[in-house]
Amino acid sequence: MPSNISQASATAEDHKDTNFREILNESLKIFFKDALKATLRNPIQAYYFFRTIRWQKQAARVRSNWEQQGVHVPPIMIFSITNRCNLHCQGCYNQAMRQSPEKEMSKEKLESVIAEARDLGISFIVIGGGEPLVRPEIVDITKKFPEIIFLTFTNGLLINDDFLLKLKGQNNFIPVISLEGHEAETDVRRGKGVYNRLLKIIRKIKGKGIFWSVSLTITRSNFVSVTNNQFIQDLYNLGCKLFFFVEYNPIREGTENWVLTDEQRANLLTIRDSFRSKFQALFIAIPGDEEEIGGCLSARGGFVHISADGNVEPCPFAPYSDTNLRDFSLKDALQSEFLRAIRQNHNQLHKAEGGCALWIKREWVRSLLHVK
Repeated sequence: MPSNISQASATAEDHKDTNFREILNESLKIFFKDALKATLRNPIQAYYFFRTIRWQKQAARVRSNWEQQGVHVPPIMIFSITNRCNLHCQGCYNQAMRQSPEKEMSKEKLESVIAEARDLGISFIVIGGGEPLVRPEIVDITKKFPEIIFLTFTNGLLINDDFLLKLKGQNNFIPVISLEGHEAETDVRRGKGVYNRLLKIIRKIKGKGIFWSVSLTITRSNFVSVTNNQFIQDLYNLGCKLFFFVEYNPIREGTENWVLTDEQRANLLTIRDSFRSKFQALFIAIPGDEEEIGGCLSARGGFVHISADGNVEPCPFAPYSDTNLRDFSLKDALQSEFLRAIRQNHNQLHKAEGGCALWIKREWVRSLLHVK
């Protein structure tokens, strides 16, 4: 009898996981359809997103085939290609967490990991750091994989004329420029003069007709500024068609009072929905959008993180791993005991009270490294 109950429980859990994968795949499909609508005035960009919808469907079929063979492949991979950065921003999670003495992966290794990811059906790669553009070769690498979307989170200051010339026509590489609000909010966190330098760079991006995005880290103090209708309108007029509202996660000690209040967090999704109705653009709230499709994406197997030195981790905010791509293929690393333990216990991470659930429960996550 106990074995039958256990088997029924496992079957129910498998059914839930299947439903989650279907919901996530459908959410990605909607994302790209919305991206297509947002770019209709630019025929070249619109045609690229039209083709991307087809590629995404093909990738989903590849992932499904692997799933039937017992290999779980997430649709999204976060790839932090360096820990180096040209800025020293207040409250930076990467500077607080990533002090690894190990070397970064070579250009050849970066390319081989992305090639394997494509073959496994990963179709959406978030490039991060550090500051990823301290490795300008990433643009040459991503050009070889037009079927993959590369969202590249950058402080934007290394985007120059030569970079824009390379980027022209490479529609799968989307720069996501970080701002904290207007000049006062951005400069106090990122450095004096950064905001005005970024405005000049953004105007150049618009002039080249390149699809670009913005990442707005929302804190208790800048909430009103970054959710202001005129602020969003100004960015939209500069050509921004994709907005990320990212709740600040208090990694550094002493920044706990940067976290959104309960009232602000409750209002954020309403504000996001309001912007969706006003602008022909995409608006994503993190972690709010995750909760709407079933909780922590990483814990449900929706994405995985590769660190600059090759560790395969559940999330950038959970720097724990039992596999490294120096020793394992990506396919084998994705099936590690540690990642499997997190997926099997995803119900522990459904509610996060704002910020990253994996970081908030980091002691529990670390304990899973010892679960066999």
